[in-house]
Amino acid sequence: MKEFKGKTAFVTGGASGIGLGIAKAFAKVGMNVVIADFRQEALDAALPIFKENGWPAHGILLDVMDREAFVRASDEAEAVFGKIHILVNNAGIGLMEGPIWEASYDDIDFALEINYKSVLNGIKTILPRILKHGEEGWVVSTASKNGLIPLGGMVLYNATKRAVMATMETLAIDLQGTNVGASVFCPGPFRTNLNTTTNEIRVKHLGAPFVKKGPTPAPNAPQIDRSKVDMSKMERDPDEAGERVLRGIMRGDLFILTHAEWRKGWLEHADAVTRAIPDEEPDELFMKVFSRNVGNAIYNRQTQVPAYHMGDVFREV
Repeated sequence: MKEFKGKTAFVTGGASGIGLGIAKAFAKVGMNVVIADFRQEALDAALPIFKENGWPAHGILLDVMDREAFVRASDEAEAVFGKIHILVNNAGIGLMEGPIWEASYDDIDFALEINYKSVLNGIKTILPRILKHGEEGWVVSTASKNGLIPLGGMVLYNATKRAVMATMETLAIDLQGTNVGASVFCPGPFRTNLNTTTNEIRVKHLGAPFVKKGPTPAPNAPQIDRSKVDMSKMERDPDEAGERVLRGIMRGDLFILTHAEWRKGWLEHADAVTRAIPDEEPDELFMKVFSRNVGNAIYNRQTQVPAYHMGDVFREV
């Protein structure tokens, strides 16, 4: 996607953290931005930023688990700005639930609803509207580094984020031949208030915050005393996340990643899967009959992403 000025983006979880960074990046290239969030106080804090900069923005109070509310929000967005061109399914929660056998059924259902089914709600509600007007468009959904490299004690988070990855990969395949593309965003650590928002929405739906548990220690992992590390330097600015998402859409990336540090873990993952494939001679006829299962050209479209430099993306628009 190359043209952004005057187009409209709908960003869920857009009033703080990474969502706000994405909304600001879109606004800087001349887009109308619809900021959907379940916290009115967050909307009240975010919208003045856009007003002060002369960026067209509209806030909508939205619980992404409420499908009827999603339809009403989409109608409202179109009433204010007209056609929607970009959908960003960014709303979600972060949780360390401990061993899955100790997680409650309430938390299992809650994680699936907000981290996965809400993404489907957004696609189901807004993508047909983008396809209907026929203009260039895009869908981005926020997954996580954990969708690539799982972390112990986080089955619900890992699984929902990998499900988002599979959804967006399939969506990209299904959207071939249209003017709409799809990307999955897999960020690493950024400065956000995810813990606060996670607990607020759990209190709203289940009546109490999460019982916080740490990740399961990995055997033989290097032991670092985090109390001696300035963690603020380990977490990146959400505005950077927004610029990386914008650049990914401009480039047509299927995967939008943020941290080169994940390369080693991902290669270990990929190599493990490769080694698990039986060392047997493939049947050529089988590969023709099941060619759709053997591979997909959508992956060949992903090119090498260059190093990121803050602000460069705006010089390319």
